[in-house]
Amino acid sequence: MLEECMQGLNLVDGGTYFDGTVGGGGHSYEILKRTSPTGRLIATDRDDDAIKAASERLKEFEGRFKIYKSDYKNFEEVLNLEGVESLDGAILDFGVSSYQLDNAERGFSYMAKNAPLDMRMDKSQTLTAEKVINGYSKEKLAYILKEYGEEKFASNIAANIVKARTRSAITTCGELADIIESSIPIKFRQNGPAARKSFQAIRIEVNGELDGLYDCVLGLTRRLKKGGRIAILTFHSLEDRIVKQAFRLLEQDCICDKSLPICVCGKKREIEIITAKPITASEEEMSANTRSRSAKLRIAEKVI
Repeated sequence: MLEECMQGLNLVDGGTYFDGTVGGGGHSYEILKRTSPTGRLIATDRDDDAIKAASERLKEFEGRFKIYKSDYKNFEEVLNLEGVESLDGAILDFGVSSYQLDNAERGFSYMAKNAPLDMRMDKSQTLTAEKVINGYSKEKLAYILKEYGEEKFASNIAANIVKARTRSAITTCGELADIIESSIPIKFRQNGPAARKSFQAIRIEVNGELDGLYDCVLGLTRRLKKGGRIAILTFHSLEDRIVKQAFRLLEQDCICDKSLPICVCGKKREIEIITAKPITASEEEMSANTRSRSAKLRIAEKVI
């Protein structure tokens, strides 16, 4: 959804932009290209491989961009280091990159049978998927699978994981995928890969993807200039719900108790939501890239 994101950002020549999830540099490249010759980009990513790939891709714009190894939720610190008070636009592209999924050794994919259970976006952190699977209690595992993966058979999967690890540690994606599949009744395995939801849930736990997300969306949007836009791509309902809730608060004019005769909160409407409903990928893009099927793009513009 590259073009949809660029159109949504309403890029201006010479603007200053923030890409919180630089990945392979696709969005960043287009931002720099379309804001030439003086547009500026500040980006973050937790993945060393992504930073290396993006830096190489963006080298023709040397001097106009800076990439920090950091979580996008640390945007305040990063922008302050760059001396940036306000932004003309910001983009966040959540989820796992194609590189991370396709690189078996990273352990993100249930299809990578012999891959280690890793799933870390930042390879320097200590918590891995293997530690989650082999160290968390049955109750905690069930909670994660249900809450983060919206998996209806979470309790059964968690019980079977605990049972299997008493025999030997679960160390590969294939072992975990087989346990998950055997935990789900055959008639419920027809709607795509059985392990997809559980792998998503474990990845979210390992990387703390939802922690502080709501406050981040609020804070980053508030760093926009009047007329600046934020574009956010989500890939599952939990993220999308959080973004929607944050935008809804920012759009409100008053948040006082309705029983009060007058407004005492002083809250003013901060944004206009550009996308009444999220934008989804075109049929053509979904055919070319099946991973885009779950993508939802929400855009908002700062009005004060």
